[in-house]
Amino acid sequence: MTVRHHIGDDLLLSYAAGTLDEASSLLVATHLALCPHCRARAAAADALGGEMLDALPAAAVTPELWQNVLARTQDQPETPPAILATALRPRSDIVIPEPLRSYLGTDLAGLRWTRLAPRVQQITIDIPGCRPRARMLRFEAGTRVLEHGHSGRELTLVLHGSLCDGAAVMRRGDVAETDEGTEHQPQAGPDGDCICLAVTDAPLRFKSRFARLLQPWFGI
Repeated sequence: MTVRHHIGDDLLLSYAAGTLDEASSLLVATHLALCPHCRARAAAADALGGEMLDALPAAAVTPELWQNVLARTQDQPETPPAILATALRPRSDIVIPEPLRSYLGTDLAGLRWTRLAPRVQQITIDIPGCRPRARMLRFEAGTRVLEHGHSGRELTLVLHGSLCDGAAVMRRGDVAETDEGTEHQPQAGPDGDCICLAVTDAPLRFKSRFARLLQPWFGI
């Protein structure tokens, strides 16, 4: 397996800095479990951040500052260990790697899919307090997604099979990042079902009027 489509620098730096939302962090961490190249980039970003902190001049710590730090720490939601711990020993012999498998509670065989459209199934991943939405999507081989645009950012990580988007063909481990300026109609490849993890921070803009009418029920 050779990953050819990687996460962008902005996304990777936000992940390394701990400022990325949990749903997007889940996708990035799962990609890192499959991509040695981006694991090396993430390690370099962590090292750079450490050097920048070391270069800052030492400041006097007053009792008031210490109390403010403690208060902010207590106010922050706890980040799940699965997000903090990037896979150190990635597995390529399973479809769903960590940390995604822990969020789903099972591997591929145990997933319970719900029908989203003909030849398309989904599983929503509940992440309390997180605005972007994460979901698993399963397209039967050859299925063409309804043509749509975007009101925000969409991240798609291919876990099994392939996904064709214009001239790009994405396979296991590849990531596609689209934004408001993108209109497209991806299609699952002919080599079996395509299974993806998708994260969106705003509703899609479907071209089909029928799809727009059903969109509130689909939550996509």
